[in-house]
Amino acid sequence: MSGRSGSCLLAFLFLLVAQLPSSGQSNFANLRNTPLQTPRVSQLPLPEPAPTLPRHPVRPPGTIGLPEMARAAGMIFSGRVTGIERRPATSSQALETVAVTFRIEDAIRGAIPGERLTISQWIGLWSSGQRYTIGEHVLLFLYPPSKLGLTSCVAGPMGRFSMDRWGWVMLSAQHLSSFRKDPVLGGKSRIRLSDFALAVRQASEEE
Repeated sequence: MSGRSGSCLLAFLFLLVAQLPSSGQSNFANLRNTPLQTPRVSQLPLPEPAPTLPRHPVRPPGTIGLPEMARAAGMIFSGRVTGIERRPATSSQALETVAVTFRIEDAIRGAIPGERLTISQWIGLWSSGQRYTIGEHVLLFLYPPSKLGLTSCVAGPMGRFSMDRWGWVMLSAQHLSSFRKDPVLGGKSRIRLSDFALAVRQASEEE
């Protein structure tokens, strides 16, 4: 009886193996022969090329060199403020202005030592902070007068220097930053007027 049971068990196992799919080995063989597929990676857009930088460095806003100031100025002088007068708009002058009178002490350009020179400035500049006080001792770079006869400091505060009681020109922090490479003014917070005038003349000759 046991021999018959063993024969039946063997026959059953034979039938079970025979019914298994024969594709397992072929699938393995096919897998080996199938080239691997590289997963597709979506291509990101390439970044745009960086803009071409200018050959010469661009000056930061609000800074200007002494050569540019000297060439832009129509008048360069030192003096004291002796008068301030507010002038309303008229039929001949549509803008309200402020007239500022100086007694010229030293003239580098466009003025005469000892004369009293009156300039006209638009009231808007006065309101924005470009003001003077009686007795103030300054050195100015002024633009040539416009068609309306108005002028102002070259590059705003850059065209205006205070002077101490001994007649030395005082340089602000903004001046020091802009003139740090100047052969005469570089690194100096105060300078003799004669040396300053020499620096201006040299800067005027630069191309």
